[in-house]
Amino acid sequence: MTQAQTRWAVLGPGWISRDFVVGLRASEYGMLHAVGSSSAPRAAAFAAEHGAEASGTYDEILARDDVDAVYIGTVHTAHADLAIRALEAGKAVLCEKPASPTLAEVERILDAAQRAQRPFLEAFKTRFGPFADALRELAAGGEFGGLEHFGGAFGFDAGTREGRLFDPAVGGGAILDVGCYPLALAIDLAAAAGQPIDAPEYRSFQAELVNGVDGWATAEVGFGTVTAELATSVVEDLSDVAMLWFGETETDVLLPNVWGSRTESPSTLIVRRGTDERVVELPVVQPMAAEADALSLALAEGRLEVPEMPWAHTRAAARVLTDWRAAALAG
Repeated sequence: MTQAQTRWAVLGPGWISRDFVVGLRASEYGMLHAVGSSSAPRAAAFAAEHGAEASGTYDEILARDDVDAVYIGTVHTAHADLAIRALEAGKAVLCEKPASPTLAEVERILDAAQRAQRPFLEAFKTRFGPFADALRELAAGGEFGGLEHFGGAFGFDAGTREGRLFDPAVGGGAILDVGCYPLALAIDLAAAAGQPIDAPEYRSFQAELVNGVDGWATAEVGFGTVTAELATSVVEDLSDVAMLWFGETETDVLLPNVWGSRTESPSTLIVRRGTDERVVELPVVQPMAAEADALSLALAEGRLEVPEMPWAHTRAAARVLTDWRAAALAG
């Protein structure tokens, strides 16, 4: 039987939502149907630009029977309220990362999804595709033995020190914006390695505040026997090469361009053992299409969670983000 197309609404017509719409066009199961905003004229302009049939305020869009799922692309601090309202309106929810700035708000979202019996997915596009599958397989053990360590960074120089990235009122700062990426990957790998992710051991936090937000930050976190060194910045470019270390076989796996792009998942692994080096090339996917299709499948099959980013991982990420950011802001 052919699966019906998921009729999507975008909530928050900003730049990240434009990227999502591009991905949605490449999806197998989804179509853009509506756009919602706090400003109805802004929603109408976005809808006209991208070919959506309907537009309106958030309340107007959530009240529509012809919307099956919503993508939330607003500032971080608006995620929880919109996600809960959408779930209570019977919509499946794909919420841009981070799900919310605090663990308490994330728990409220997941409780709402459970009550509404509607799927919720935190939109970590890096969780999808052959590259992500290969990393989970490596972490699970086998050829190289048990994973011991992960190191990863995500950082860029935003240029101006103004706007949402440097506004404490909307959850600005590096940790929430891009530090969540290496953290989410560390959690994914530790879970695949069979290690607990719900009781992290904090070994160190460091940060520098810029305009009242974390301009750059580092963390060393233990998940069972797997350690993770994380770095993030919105005031300087950081290397996008991550590393996995398998001590039993003295093997490291380098991940160049580990975060991929807005339109392609990463594709390359470099395996190094002693003087031997092997390059592995993997197929790419359109990552935003992949996450949209994953939510569509969950909705069609009556599942609340997506296996690539289960709720336990969303909780684990929110726990560390909350504590990491609190330590950073406390100085």
